[in-house]
Amino acid sequence: MTGGHTPRLAFGSGNGRYVEHIIQVENLYKRFGKVTAVDGVSFSVAKGEFFGLLGPNGAGKTSTIRMLYGFSPPSAGVIRVFGINIEDGWREVKARIGVCHQENTLDPDLSVVQNLHIFAGYFSVPPDEARNRAEELLEFFALSHKKHAKVAELSGGMARRLILARALINRPDLLVLDEPTTGLDPQSRHQLWDKLDALKRSGITVVITTHYMEEAAQLCDRLVIVDHGKILVEGSPESLIAEHAGRHVIEVEGPDESLRKFVVDRNIAHEDLEHRLILYTSEDASINDTIREKFCMDKCTFRNGTLEDVFLRLTGRELRE
Repeated sequence: MTGGHTPRLAFGSGNGRYVEHIIQVENLYKRFGKVTAVDGVSFSVAKGEFFGLLGPNGAGKTSTIRMLYGFSPPSAGVIRVFGINIEDGWREVKARIGVCHQENTLDPDLSVVQNLHIFAGYFSVPPDEARNRAEELLEFFALSHKKHAKVAELSGGMARRLILARALINRPDLLVLDEPTTGLDPQSRHQLWDKLDALKRSGITVVITTHYMEEAAQLCDRLVIVDHGKILVEGSPESLIAEHAGRHVIEVEGPDESLRKFVVDRNIAHEDLEHRLILYTSEDASINDTIREKFCMDKCTFRNGTLEDVFLRLTGRELRE
């Protein structure tokens, strides 16, 4: 995908107020009847940071992110965005945020460029300025050749890029991405990652939820993993991988009892999935060599640890409804 320069975004220009942390969340709760979806969550997001909110289905991440941009009120706790309590100043906060929803909320009756113009009007952007911003964003997201096309004529990847372009039309100080690449093919996903990486380098503050661990590892400066409404861990992708998965991972198909005994005797971190054993080994090359020589008669896979290993170790491997 080709595209133009990064669109000019007026970061930090909202009301002249400087804050070190764009988002501060303190002891946040969200309850739906007897169900507690968010259970005492606290975190902060620094200015210019690309921050990830990860978790399995039903973990509470969507409930959290909807409270961040004022769509859903907290049951308890405090959310400050740009130093403003969102319950008191939600109008000011919303004016300075761009939101890329997971669902396709584009107007199918309008053309690509009309979707941008109409949305700019919601933020009182003057018509001439709206046209300039729309042209700039369409070029950046490689959509200029589709500017007069109807939304129904766009591919899935194009539609996602247009939703992201629309979220930037007000030149927000904070961009919220709710699973922005869900449902895209690998080519479209990587193309969108390139654009998100360019936005990251331009200095905008971003909060993202995603089910793609590779996406989070590539884009996020820092992230939290939540489950059952609580934060399990927080840190950079690299630090979390080092702490919870280690540098080396060995997957052994059809492990025998001698390997299981070796793993227990050597106190090697592992997951026993009956027909497959996943070992999280240290920097000690002798352990890896021993496993390779003595226990890899059949199928063994040696690889580096990933954020997906961390996610699965912390949240489990069972299916969630």
